[in-house]
Amino acid sequence: MPVIEISSLRHEGVEVFSTLTEAQLRNKVEPEKGVFIAESPKVIKVALDAGYEPLALLCERKHIEGDAKEIVERVGNIPVYTGDRDLLATLTGYTLTRGVLCAMRRPIPKSVEEVTAGARRVVVIDGVVDTTNIGAIFRSAAALGIDAVLLTPNSCDPLNRRAVRVSMGSVFLVPWTWTDESLESLKRLGFKTAAMALSDDSVAIDDKTLNNEERLAIIMGTEGDGLPKETIRKADYVVRIPMAHGVDSLNVAAAAAIAFWELRSSK
Repeated sequence: MPVIEISSLRHEGVEVFSTLTEAQLRNKVEPEKGVFIAESPKVIKVALDAGYEPLALLCERKHIEGDAKEIVERVGNIPVYTGDRDLLATLTGYTLTRGVLCAMRRPIPKSVEEVTAGARRVVVIDGVVDTTNIGAIFRSAAALGIDAVLLTPNSCDPLNRRAVRVSMGSVFLVPWTWTDESLESLKRLGFKTAAMALSDDSVAIDDKTLNNEERLAIIMGTEGDGLPKETIRKADYVVRIPMAHGVDSLNVAAAAAIAFWELRSSK
């Protein structure tokens, strides 16, 4: 484990923590070379426990033998870049959470069939772009028994640094992948589909018919416009959360948490 002192923002090797954009880290052209950043010892530990491969650490000097000691001991023979707190904050653009960041290898995306094998409850995230909402949805999914997460390509990357942080590492606990397939593909896999939306023929979220479905895909739409009309039309169920005081909708992350709990399987 080489500890490398840096005193300059131009030190070779630290660009992964500073100058590379989220899009460059993701590397769509060569997914096998993609990288993401995990922040804080707790989140990094969850990622390591889940089998993610560490590539480099950026750590405040005092935390090498402090908050990050266990992480440093676990990551093996990878570079550990360190320096003063102010320098590292300048390098990354923000003060490090508990003094440590870890660059990790992005896994090769799995197929929808692989991710949903054996799943009884999955969520489809359609066009949700806010990093905080994505992180919160994943945290609720992990806590409330969702077996897999599918995201449309126009949704936010779950391995975005802020999304990972907001999820408290839950993005590493629930299988997930990208999908641009139609609802019919989920139906061929044995899922009934439940679009979360308001419509004239929607059913209340506490309708027991929903809990009795053996395999259910819960579809959540964008923060502003909700789900496309075509998605709502083709869904097996359109599901509403009853509202009071004239409120017409909830934040997508709050709605997702309610849906995950209410629509859990009764079998």
